[in-house]
Amino acid sequence: MGIKLARSMKSAGSPSTVAIGFVSGILSGVSRAGLAPESLLEHAEIATSLLHDRNARVPVARYAALYRLINERLDDEGFALFSRPLHRGSLEFLCRAAISATTLDEALERIARFLHVVLDDVDIEVEKSGRAAVIIISEEQALPVGPAGRVFAFEWLLRMIHGLAAWLVAHPLPLDEVSFPYPPPLHAADYELVFAPRYTFDAPRLEARFPAEWLALPVRRDEAALVQFLKDAPASITTLYRRDRALGLRVREHLRAALPEHLALPEISRRLFLSPRTLHRRLEDEGTSFRAIKDGLRRDLATDWLTKTTRPLSRIGADLGFADAAAFYRAFAGWTGSGPREYRSRFKNSTVSLLT
Repeated sequence: MGIKLARSMKSAGSPSTVAIGFVSGILSGVSRAGLAPESLLEHAEIATSLLHDRNARVPVARYAALYRLINERLDDEGFALFSRPLHRGSLEFLCRAAISATTLDEALERIARFLHVVLDDVDIEVEKSGRAAVIIISEEQALPVGPAGRVFAFEWLLRMIHGLAAWLVAHPLPLDEVSFPYPPPLHAADYELVFAPRYTFDAPRLEARFPAEWLALPVRRDEAALVQFLKDAPASITTLYRRDRALGLRVREHLRAALPEHLALPEISRRLFLSPRTLHRRLEDEGTSFRAIKDGLRRDLATDWLTKTTRPLSRIGADLGFADAAAFYRAFAGWTGSGPREYRSRFKNSTVSLLT
């Protein structure tokens, strides 16, 4: 039986940060392709020392820069994680194969067939199980990378398939539950934000479930939309954090604007012209909660102010609405595993090591 995890440590919107585990994963195959990870990190303005800090996070913009850089340097949109490279343009042809489908069901079938042709290591299927549809990713042969690379390969494939599917039908497709075929990675706390509110590990294969009725959704994108979409590809296809959080982002904006005052759920509901019960349910549908959004906002602002400003710790805590320094310390340590003073010092040391 898989290990059931549930975490509230997450963020939404901007400023956003990425767990260092995603950075380690994306770099897992570059050495076997002849590239130096240190050089790639330097060009992406990410301190190499952060790879050894399990609690480190980097700005989404820096992660996106690393993503594009690896694609360009390798000519492999699969990051050298698989036994055969996905040469640049592969994902464009995948999009073109799917865009002429009539329904999401047909589009997912074409995506699975395309990936079967270009990848030897994994197999993708879409099955119906009662009221659920299931995206299944099975390992056909051992991937030519270590455990971190294997984790990232499954993460990336699911994000790519799911992200493309949601774009094709122009509709959010929040997953209900995902089972992953590996032990919990160090960055598992981010999985609720990246994938689904419920997830398990140590499964025999990856299974991502969503309502089966969505398979009948029509494909709504055309050639003009595809041209615009591909301008930012491949990163646009595999954006790390889910985009099915429109209401959650509005809640976050209201909370941000009110700081240091705390707005409770009933007040946010009133401002959004919703009942508290409806707001709670709709946030749940987006895979989040009012508490999670509030914690994510405070965490991201705290890390941003600690690393980019000289603002005193006491002022940061007060600006975030904490009653006292002790409350801020406890919350920050819960989010990152270290106190705010230690976090700021470690970031400064990492920046110095990058520049010297």
